[in-house]
Amino acid sequence: MKIEIVTEIVAPIDACFDLARDIDFHTRSLSHTGERAIGGVTTGLIGPGESVTWEAKHLGVTQRLTSEITAFDRPRYFQDTMTRGAFKHFGHDHHFESLQGGVTRMRDTIHFASPLGPIGWLVDRLFMAKYLRNLIATRNQALKAEAERRNPQSPNH
Repeated sequence: MKIEIVTEIVAPIDACFDLARDIDFHTRSLSHTGERAIGGVTTGLIGPGESVTWEAKHLGVTQRLTSEITAFDRPRYFQDTMTRGAFKHFGHDHHFESLQGGVTRMRDTIHFASPLGPIGWLVDRLFMAKYLRNLIATRNQALKAEAERRNPQSPNH
């Protein structure tokens, strides 16, 4: 399955890009899941070829997922790909584009599939896509608020 979410942020592209790969910010933005980095890069900015193992409670179950930064073109794009976890596959593309007026467009594209063949396909369509869309949208709104709070040019500053 594929999910795409677009968020416009009144902040410089570099600031948005770095905030999106900031392990500490990620932990704060998803604190309601108890998400924490327990392996690999556990604090600061994650970069090309590096990995992080996350532990969090999702859908009532404690999960572990390891992702590696498999593509990196600062400040326009990076990709993280699950190397270990509950999904059959999970990839997250982060695209950043500078627009007029000091706005950055951040586009998240998530490709995923649950395991277990037809049962996983059904799970993805019945609730997993909605759950992941809401989770990423919540994180993106936190990222937008933080980036705009830090930006003196933002009307939200």
